[in-house]
Amino acid sequence: MYETRRLILRLSNEVEAEQVLKYYVRNREFFKPYEPERPNGFFTLENQKLYLQRDQENLEGRRGMRFWLFRQEEPDEIMGTIALNGIMWGGFRSSFLGYKLDCNHAAKGYMTEAVERVVSIAFHQLKLHRLEANVMHRNYASVRVVEKLGFEQEGISRKYMNINGRWEDHVHMVLLNPAVENTVEEPIRLWY
Repeated sequence: MYETRRLILRLSNEVEAEQVLKYYVRNREFFKPYEPERPNGFFTLENQKLYLQRDQENLEGRRGMRFWLFRQEEPDEIMGTIALNGIMWGGFRSSFLGYKLDCNHAAKGYMTEAVERVVSIAFHQLKLHRLEANVMHRNYASVRVVEKLGFEQEGISRKYMNINGRWEDHVHMVLLNPAVENTVEEPIRLWY
């Protein structure tokens, strides 16, 4: 478990599928314009258990880490998620960053606070060299989160992802870790 001034960040193995399902059901319409189409089966307890199991397998295999966000005054209700997806080691030492926030908590600085903490984990504990965030250009709030944290635009990823039934261009944002610029040491083992 990790903390920020206002938030608690828990790994997937520290949350219940029921909490995750409530989060997705509550935000189904809010997330719809920014995510791939979700079949009705996605919004079931059984599916959420499978996704949490996959998150655990990715954590154990050192391929990914998913954090679930909670406000410190509401430690039982998920209010967002951040993932380090597709972690690559060796000569890459990079990951794709993904994040989303509950509609009831948008525009309050929570996501910037949480992403800043996850960047710190990625760079200082995992010793990753590069984080990449691909964000739809019309998702201004998400673009602004990574801009505030120093991510720089490297270009446009054309027709990068199918979002809500349509191939969407994404802004390709990158943040480099200057602390590992010229090192090849092995990452600190943070895996459970």
